[in-house]
Amino acid sequence: MENVALIESFSEFKDDKLIDRVTLMAILEDVLRNALKKKYGDDDNFDIIINPDKGDLEIWRNRVVVADGEVEDPNQEIELSEAQKIEPDFEVGEDVAEEVKLIDLGRRSILALRQNLISKIHEHDNTNIYKQFKELEGEIYTAEVHHIRHRAIILLDDDGNEIILPKDKQIPSDFFRKGENVRGIIESVELKGSKPSIIMSRTSPVFLEKLFEQEIPEVFDGLITVKRVVRIPGEKAKVAVDSYDDRIDPVGACVGMKGSRIHGIVRELGNENIDVINYTNNIQLFVTRALSPARVTSLKLDEENKRAEVVLKPEEVSKAIGRGGHNIRLAGQLTGYEIDVFREGAEEDVELSEFSDEIDSWIIDEFSKVGLDTAKSIIELDVEDLVKRTDLEEETIIEVLKILKEEFED
Repeated sequence: MENVALIESFSEFKDDKLIDRVTLMAILEDVLRNALKKKYGDDDNFDIIINPDKGDLEIWRNRVVVADGEVEDPNQEIELSEAQKIEPDFEVGEDVAEEVKLIDLGRRSILALRQNLISKIHEHDNTNIYKQFKELEGEIYTAEVHHIRHRAIILLDDDGNEIILPKDKQIPSDFFRKGENVRGIIESVELKGSKPSIIMSRTSPVFLEKLFEQEIPEVFDGLITVKRVVRIPGEKAKVAVDSYDDRIDPVGACVGMKGSRIHGIVRELGNENIDVINYTNNIQLFVTRALSPARVTSLKLDEENKRAEVVLKPEEVSKAIGRGGHNIRLAGQLTGYEIDVFREGAEEDVELSEFSDEIDSWIIDEFSKVGLDTAKSIIELDVEDLVKRTDLEEETIIEVLKILKEEFED
Protein backbone atom coordinates (compact mmCIF):
# COMPACT_ATOMS: atom_id res chain seq x y z
CA MET A 1 0.00 0.00 0.00
CA GLU A 2 1.49 3.33 -1.02
CA ASN A 3 1.35 6.30 1.34
CA VAL A 4 -1.34 7.94 -0.77
CA ALA A 5 -3.54 4.80 -0.61
CA LEU A 6 -3.46 4.86 3.18
CA ILE A 7 -4.44 8.53 3.14
CA GLU A 8 -7.40 7.69 0.88
CA SER A 9 -8.55 5.09 3.43
CA PHE A 10 -7.93 7.66 6.11
CA SER A 11 -10.21 10.16 4.31
CA GLU A 12 -12.94 7.52 3.94
CA PHE A 13 -12.92 6.96 7.70
CA LYS A 14 -13.10 10.68 8.27
CA ASP A 15 -16.19 10.99 6.05
CA ASP A 16 -17.91 7.86 7.42
CA LYS A 17 -17.34 8.50 11.10
CA LEU A 18 -17.42 12.29 11.10
CA ILE A 19 -14.29 12.39 13.27
CA ASP A 20 -12.68 15.80 13.46
CA ARG A 21 -9.42 16.29 11.54
CA VAL A 22 -7.16 16.81 14.54
CA THR A 23 -8.36 13.63 16.27
CA LEU A 24 -8.04 11.51 13.14
CA MET A 25 -4.53 12.81 12.42
CA ALA A 26 -3.51 11.97 15.99
CA ILE A 27 -4.92 8.43 15.59
CA LEU A 28 -3.06 7.92 12.30
CA GLU A 29 0.25 9.19 13.72
CA ASP A 30 -0.15 6.94 16.78
CA VAL A 31 -0.75 3.89 14.56
CA LEU A 32 2.24 4.74 12.35
CA ARG A 33 4.54 5.21 15.34
CA ASN A 34 3.51 1.81 16.73
CA ALA A 35 4.39 0.24 13.37
CA LEU A 36 7.78 2.03 13.34
CA LYS A 37 8.56 0.82 16.88
CA LYS A 38 7.91 -2.78 15.83
CA LYS A 39 10.07 -2.42 12.72
CA TYR A 40 12.98 -0.34 14.06
CA GLY A 41 12.72 -0.71 17.86
CA ASP A 42 12.22 3.04 18.45
CA ASP A 43 10.34 5.93 16.84
CA ASP A 44 11.96 8.93 18.58
CA ASN A 45 14.08 9.78 15.53
CA PHE A 46 11.17 9.70 13.04
CA ASP A 47 9.22 12.72 11.77
CA ILE A 48 5.70 12.04 10.46
CA ILE A 49 4.06 14.66 8.24
CA ILE A 50 0.36 14.17 7.44
CA ASN A 51 -1.68 16.30 5.08
CA PRO A 52 -5.06 14.59 4.64
CA ASP A 53 -6.47 17.36 2.45
CA LYS A 54 -3.81 16.72 -0.20
CA GLY A 55 -3.75 12.96 0.37
CA ASP A 56 -0.13 13.32 1.43
CA LEU A 57 1.85 11.36 4.03
CA GLU A 58 5.61 11.50 4.64
CA ILE A 59 7.77 9.56 7.10
CA TRP A 60 11.36 10.75 7.64
CA ARG A 61 14.02 8.79 9.53
CA ASN A 62 16.79 10.90 11.08
CA ARG A 63 20.23 9.33 11.69
CA VAL A 64 23.75 10.52 12.53
CA VAL A 65 26.60 9.75 10.10
CA VAL A 66 29.43 7.67 11.66
CA ALA A 67 32.59 6.17 10.18
CA ASP A 68 32.25 2.85 8.40
CA GLY A 69 32.32 -0.08 10.83
CA GLU A 70 31.41 2.07 13.88
CA VAL A 71 27.60 1.79 13.82
CA GLU A 72 26.32 0.73 17.27
CA ASP A 73 22.60 1.51 16.78
CA PRO A 74 21.45 0.98 13.17
CA ASN A 75 18.25 2.90 13.84
CA GLN A 76 20.05 6.00 15.13
CA GLU A 77 23.29 5.84 13.10
CA ILE A 78 24.33 5.32 9.46
CA GLU A 79 27.72 4.48 7.97
CA LEU A 80 29.39 7.22 5.95
CA SER A 81 29.44 5.12 2.75
CA GLU A 82 25.66 4.48 3.05
CA ALA A 83 24.96 8.15 3.74
CA GLN A 84 26.95 9.22 0.69
CA LYS A 85 24.73 7.03 -1.49
CA ILE A 86 21.92 9.36 -0.46
CA GLU A 87 23.98 12.55 -0.81
CA PRO A 88 27.71 12.47 -1.82
CA ASP A 89 28.59 15.53 0.33
CA PHE A 90 27.69 13.96 3.71
CA GLU A 91 30.44 13.84 6.35
CA VAL A 92 30.81 12.11 9.73
CA GLY A 93 28.76 13.81 12.48
CA GLU A 94 26.10 15.23 10.18
CA ASP A 95 22.38 14.40 10.38
CA VAL A 96 20.77 12.43 7.57
CA ALA A 97 17.01 12.60 6.92
CA GLU A 98 15.84 9.67 4.80
CA GLU A 99 12.25 9.16 3.63
CA VAL A 100 10.64 5.87 4.61
CA LYS A 101 7.96 4.45 2.31
CA LEU A 102 5.22 2.27 3.74
CA ILE A 103 6.40 -0.53 1.46
CA ASP A 104 9.69 -0.50 3.41
CA LEU A 105 7.81 -1.72 6.49
CA GLY A 106 6.86 -4.98 4.78
CA ARG A 107 3.54 -6.28 3.52
CA ARG A 108 2.57 -7.93 6.81
CA SER A 109 3.28 -4.74 8.75
CA ILE A 110 1.21 -2.69 6.30
CA LEU A 111 -1.80 -5.02 6.71
CA ALA A 112 -1.42 -4.89 10.49
CA LEU A 113 -1.12 -1.10 10.31
CA ARG A 114 -4.39 -0.77 8.40
CA GLN A 115 -6.16 -3.15 10.78
CA ASN A 116 -4.82 -1.21 13.74
CA LEU A 117 -6.02 2.03 12.14
CA ILE A 118 -9.54 0.60 11.71
CA SER A 119 -9.52 -0.69 15.30
CA LYS A 120 -8.37 2.64 16.77
CA ILE A 121 -11.00 4.59 14.81
CA HIS A 122 -13.77 2.19 15.91
CA GLU A 123 -12.53 2.43 19.48
CA HIS A 124 -12.69 6.22 19.30
CA ASP A 125 -16.12 5.99 17.67
CA ASN A 126 -17.39 3.61 20.37
CA THR A 127 -16.08 5.88 23.13
CA ASN A 128 -17.99 8.81 21.63
CA ILE A 129 -21.16 6.70 21.30
CA TYR A 130 -20.81 5.61 24.93
CA LYS A 131 -20.46 9.24 26.09
CA GLN A 132 -23.37 10.34 23.91
CA PHE A 133 -25.78 7.70 25.26
CA LYS A 134 -24.51 7.92 28.84
CA GLU A 135 -25.81 11.50 28.83
CA LEU A 136 -29.17 10.18 27.56
CA GLU A 137 -29.73 7.72 30.42
CA GLY A 138 -33.24 8.19 31.80
CA GLU A 139 -34.43 9.99 28.65
CA ILE A 140 -36.96 8.86 26.03
CA TYR A 141 -35.39 7.61 22.80
CA THR A 142 -36.87 6.28 19.55
CA ALA A 143 -35.28 3.63 17.35
CA GLU A 144 -36.34 1.21 14.63
CA VAL A 145 -36.77 -2.55 14.96
CA HIS A 146 -33.90 -4.18 13.07
CA HIS A 147 -33.94 -7.77 14.31
CA ILE A 148 -36.32 -9.73 16.54
CA ARG A 149 -34.77 -12.38 18.75
CA HIS A 150 -36.30 -14.66 21.36
CA ARG A 151 -34.83 -12.82 24.35
CA ALA A 152 -34.48 -9.29 22.95
CA ILE A 153 -35.30 -6.91 20.13
CA ILE A 154 -32.35 -5.26 18.39
CA LEU A 155 -33.06 -1.65 17.40
CA LEU A 156 -31.11 0.76 15.21
CA ASP A 157 -31.33 4.54 15.44
CA ASP A 158 -30.88 6.98 12.55
CA ASP A 159 -27.08 6.88 12.98
CA GLY A 160 -26.95 3.10 12.90
CA ASN A 161 -26.31 2.72 16.64
CA GLU A 162 -27.47 -0.61 18.08
CA ILE A 163 -29.87 -0.50 21.02
CA ILE A 164 -31.11 -3.59 22.88
CA LEU A 165 -34.68 -3.94 24.21
CA PRO A 166 -34.60 -7.12 26.37
CA LYS A 167 -37.72 -9.26 26.74
CA ASP A 168 -38.04 -8.39 30.44
CA LYS A 169 -37.93 -4.67 29.59
CA GLN A 170 -40.89 -5.01 27.21
CA ILE A 171 -44.53 -4.54 28.24
CA PRO A 172 -46.21 -8.00 28.15
CA SER A 173 -48.58 -6.90 25.36
CA ASP A 174 -45.80 -5.38 23.23
CA PHE A 175 -45.66 -6.74 19.68
CA PHE A 176 -43.31 -5.15 17.18
CA ARG A 177 -42.54 -5.80 13.52
CA LYS A 178 -39.30 -5.18 11.68
CA GLY A 179 -39.05 -1.54 10.55
CA GLU A 180 -41.46 -0.31 13.25
CA ASN A 181 -40.42 2.60 15.49
CA VAL A 182 -40.19 1.88 19.23
CA ARG A 183 -40.12 4.37 22.12
CA GLY A 184 -38.57 3.70 25.50
CA ILE A 185 -36.05 5.18 27.91
CA ILE A 186 -32.32 4.60 27.74
CA GLU A 187 -32.05 2.66 30.99
CA SER A 188 -28.35 1.80 31.08
CA VAL A 189 -25.19 2.24 29.02
CA GLU A 190 -22.08 0.14 29.65
CA LEU A 191 -18.81 -0.50 27.85
CA LYS A 192 -18.41 -4.22 27.23
CA GLY A 193 -14.85 -4.50 25.99
CA SER A 194 -14.60 -1.53 23.68
CA LYS A 195 -18.22 -1.75 22.46
CA PRO A 196 -21.04 0.18 24.18
CA SER A 197 -24.06 -1.86 25.32
CA ILE A 198 -27.17 0.36 25.23
CA ILE A 199 -30.25 -1.01 27.01
CA MET A 200 -33.74 0.40 26.43
CA SER A 201 -36.69 -0.15 28.80
CA ARG A 202 -40.44 0.26 28.38
CA THR A 203 -41.28 -1.18 31.82
CA SER A 204 -39.41 1.35 33.99
CA PRO A 205 -41.50 3.84 36.03
CA VAL A 206 -39.15 6.49 34.62
CA PHE A 207 -40.55 5.80 31.13
CA LEU A 208 -44.07 6.68 32.35
CA GLU A 209 -42.75 9.78 34.11
CA LYS A 210 -40.98 10.94 30.93
CA LEU A 211 -44.12 10.30 28.87
CA PHE A 212 -45.97 12.69 31.20
CA GLU A 213 -43.25 15.30 30.55
CA GLN A 214 -43.49 14.74 26.80
CA GLU A 215 -47.27 14.63 26.46
CA ILE A 216 -48.50 17.10 29.09
CA PRO A 217 -47.37 20.74 28.56
CA GLU A 218 -47.79 21.77 32.23
CA VAL A 219 -45.46 18.95 33.31
CA PHE A 220 -42.94 19.88 30.62
CA ASP A 221 -43.06 23.53 31.71
CA GLY A 222 -42.62 22.61 35.39
CA LEU A 223 -46.04 23.91 36.46
CA ILE A 224 -46.95 20.36 37.52
CA THR A 225 -44.45 18.01 39.18
CA VAL A 226 -44.57 14.23 38.95
CA LYS A 227 -43.71 13.26 42.52
CA ARG A 228 -43.89 9.48 42.41
CA VAL A 229 -44.62 6.75 39.87
CA VAL A 230 -45.27 3.05 40.48
CA ARG A 231 -46.48 0.55 37.92
CA ILE A 232 -47.15 -3.05 37.03
CA PRO A 233 -46.22 -2.82 33.32
CA GLY A 234 -49.15 -3.30 30.98
CA GLU A 235 -51.60 -3.69 33.87
CA LYS A 236 -51.87 -0.71 36.19
CA ALA A 237 -49.93 2.37 37.34
CA LYS A 238 -50.34 5.10 39.92
CA VAL A 239 -48.87 8.56 39.43
CA ALA A 240 -48.78 11.17 42.21
CA VAL A 241 -48.69 14.74 40.89
CA ASP A 242 -48.45 18.14 42.55
CA SER A 243 -48.59 21.81 41.57
CA TYR A 244 -47.17 24.84 43.33
CA ASP A 245 -49.83 27.01 41.68
CA ASP A 246 -53.17 26.72 43.49
CA ARG A 247 -54.95 27.78 40.32
CA ILE A 248 -53.90 24.57 38.57
CA ASP A 249 -55.68 21.27 39.17
CA PRO A 250 -52.78 18.85 38.57
CA VAL A 251 -54.95 15.74 38.19
CA GLY A 252 -57.40 17.45 35.82
CA ALA A 253 -54.57 18.90 33.74
CA CYS A 254 -52.87 15.52 33.39
CA VAL A 255 -56.01 13.53 32.60
CA GLY A 256 -57.68 16.12 30.36
CA MET A 257 -61.30 16.39 29.30
CA LYS A 258 -62.73 12.84 29.21
CA GLY A 259 -59.17 11.47 29.47
CA SER A 260 -58.06 13.15 26.24
CA ARG A 261 -54.56 14.04 27.48
CA ILE A 262 -53.66 10.77 29.10
CA HIS A 263 -55.15 8.63 26.32
CA GLY A 264 -51.96 8.73 24.22
CA ILE A 265 -49.86 7.58 27.18
CA VAL A 266 -52.28 4.75 27.97
CA ARG A 267 -52.16 3.61 24.33
CA GLU A 268 -48.33 3.75 24.27
CA LEU A 269 -48.24 1.48 27.34
CA GLY A 270 -50.54 -1.19 25.93
CA ASN A 271 -53.72 0.15 27.60
CA GLU A 272 -52.12 0.25 31.04
CA ASN A 273 -54.68 1.56 33.55
CA ILE A 274 -53.25 4.80 35.00
CA ASP A 275 -54.55 6.37 38.23
CA VAL A 276 -53.44 9.99 38.64
CA ILE A 277 -53.75 11.28 42.21
CA ASN A 278 -52.94 14.49 44.07
CA TYR A 279 -49.75 14.21 46.10
CA THR A 280 -49.77 15.40 49.73
CA ASN A 281 -47.36 15.28 52.67
CA ASN A 282 -50.32 14.25 54.87
CA ILE A 283 -49.70 10.49 54.95
CA GLN A 284 -53.20 9.63 56.14
CA LEU A 285 -54.74 11.54 53.25
CA PHE A 286 -52.13 10.19 50.80
CA VAL A 287 -52.91 6.56 51.70
CA THR A 288 -56.63 7.28 51.33
CA ARG A 289 -56.08 8.80 47.87
CA ALA A 290 -53.69 6.01 46.85
CA LEU A 291 -56.44 3.40 47.38
CA SER A 292 -58.64 5.12 44.78
CA PRO A 293 -61.13 4.20 43.36
CA ALA A 294 -62.11 2.69 46.74
CA ARG A 295 -63.62 5.00 49.38
CA VAL A 296 -62.01 4.64 52.80
CA THR A 297 -64.26 4.77 55.90
CA SER A 298 -61.47 5.14 58.47
CA LEU A 299 -57.73 4.73 58.67
CA LYS A 300 -55.21 4.05 61.44
CA LEU A 301 -51.49 4.65 60.91
CA ASP A 302 -48.50 3.00 62.56
CA GLU A 303 -45.79 5.39 61.36
CA GLU A 304 -43.00 3.59 63.19
CA ASN A 305 -43.62 0.28 61.40
CA LYS A 306 -44.95 1.91 58.22
CA ARG A 307 -48.31 0.12 58.38
CA ALA A 308 -51.80 1.40 57.68
CA GLU A 309 -55.03 -0.28 58.84
CA VAL A 310 -57.86 0.73 56.53
CA VAL A 311 -61.55 0.12 57.20
CA LEU A 312 -63.94 0.07 54.25
CA LYS A 313 -67.52 -0.82 53.55
CA PRO A 314 -67.81 -4.41 52.24
CA GLU A 315 -68.66 -3.25 48.71
CA GLU A 316 -65.49 -1.10 48.61
CA VAL A 317 -63.05 -3.86 49.58
CA SER A 318 -62.75 -5.42 46.12
CA LYS A 319 -62.11 -1.96 44.65
CA ALA A 320 -59.33 -1.33 47.16
CA ILE A 321 -57.68 -4.65 46.43
CA GLY A 322 -58.21 -4.51 42.67
CA ARG A 323 -57.85 -7.23 40.05
CA GLY A 324 -55.02 -9.56 41.01
CA GLY A 325 -54.32 -7.37 44.05
CA HIS A 326 -52.78 -4.73 41.78
CA ASN A 327 -54.48 -1.71 43.35
CA ILE A 328 -53.50 -2.39 46.96
CA ARG A 329 -49.99 -3.45 45.96
CA LEU A 330 -49.37 -0.23 44.02
CA ALA A 331 -50.96 1.90 46.76
CA GLY A 332 -48.47 0.38 49.20
CA GLN A 333 -45.52 1.04 46.86
CA LEU A 334 -46.67 4.61 46.22
CA THR A 335 -47.06 5.52 49.90
CA GLY A 336 -44.33 3.33 51.36
CA TYR A 337 -46.85 1.81 53.81
CA GLU A 338 -48.00 -1.79 54.12
CA ILE A 339 -51.78 -1.55 53.92
CA ASP A 340 -54.12 -3.91 55.79
CA VAL A 341 -57.75 -3.85 54.68
CA PHE A 342 -60.63 -4.48 57.12
CA ARG A 343 -64.37 -4.55 56.46
CA GLU A 344 -66.76 -2.38 58.39
CA GLY A 345 -68.51 -4.39 61.14
CA ALA A 346 -65.92 -7.17 60.95
CA GLU A 347 -64.86 -6.95 64.59
CA GLU A 348 -65.25 -10.71 64.93
CA ASP A 349 -62.93 -11.32 62.00
CA VAL A 350 -59.74 -13.34 62.57
CA GLU A 351 -56.28 -12.64 61.17
CA LEU A 352 -55.27 -15.32 58.66
CA SER A 353 -51.94 -15.71 60.46
CA GLU A 354 -53.88 -17.20 63.39
CA PHE A 355 -54.43 -20.31 61.25
CA SER A 356 -50.70 -20.98 60.72
CA ASP A 357 -51.04 -24.39 62.43
CA GLU A 358 -53.52 -25.57 59.81
CA ILE A 359 -52.56 -23.51 56.73
CA ASP A 360 -49.01 -23.42 55.29
CA SER A 361 -47.27 -20.06 55.65
CA TRP A 362 -46.63 -19.78 51.89
CA ILE A 363 -50.38 -20.08 51.25
CA ILE A 364 -51.08 -17.36 53.85
CA ASP A 365 -48.44 -15.19 52.09
CA GLU A 366 -50.15 -15.69 48.71
CA PHE A 367 -53.46 -14.43 50.14
CA SER A 368 -51.74 -11.52 51.90
CA LYS A 369 -50.09 -10.39 48.65
CA VAL A 370 -53.54 -9.53 47.29
CA GLY A 371 -54.79 -7.96 50.52
CA LEU A 372 -56.66 -11.00 51.79
CA ASP A 373 -55.23 -11.36 55.28
CA THR A 374 -58.33 -12.07 57.40
CA ALA A 375 -60.62 -15.09 57.47
CA LYS A 376 -63.78 -13.22 56.46
CA SER A 377 -62.06 -11.42 53.58
CA ILE A 378 -61.54 -14.86 52.02
CA ILE A 379 -64.84 -16.50 53.03
CA GLU A 380 -66.85 -13.65 51.44
CA LEU A 381 -65.37 -14.43 48.01
CA ASP A 382 -66.19 -17.45 45.87
CA VAL A 383 -63.67 -20.04 44.69
CA GLU A 384 -63.55 -18.78 41.09
CA ASP A 385 -62.78 -15.22 42.20
CA LEU A 386 -60.06 -16.42 44.58
CA VAL A 387 -58.42 -18.48 41.81
CA LYS A 388 -58.32 -15.38 39.58
CA ARG A 389 -56.84 -13.16 42.31
CA THR A 390 -54.14 -15.54 43.54
CA ASP A 391 -51.65 -18.01 42.08
CA LEU A 392 -53.16 -20.82 44.16
CA GLU A 393 -54.71 -24.02 42.80
CA GLU A 394 -58.48 -24.49 43.11
CA GLU A 395 -58.04 -27.56 45.38
CA THR A 396 -55.85 -25.52 47.78
CA ILE A 397 -58.43 -22.70 47.96
CA ILE A 398 -61.28 -25.15 48.63
CA GLU A 399 -59.29 -26.68 51.50
CA VAL A 400 -58.54 -23.23 52.98
CA LEU A 401 -62.20 -22.22 52.78
CA LYS A 402 -63.16 -25.42 54.55
CA ILE A 403 -60.76 -24.69 57.44
CA LEU A 404 -61.92 -21.06 57.79
CA LYS A 405 -65.64 -21.85 57.64
CA GLU A 406 -65.24 -24.54 60.31
CA GLU A 407 -63.68 -21.92 62.61
CA PHE A 408 -66.73 -19.63 62.33
CA GLU A 409 -69.21 -22.46 62.57
CA ASP A 410 -67.57 -23.50 65.83
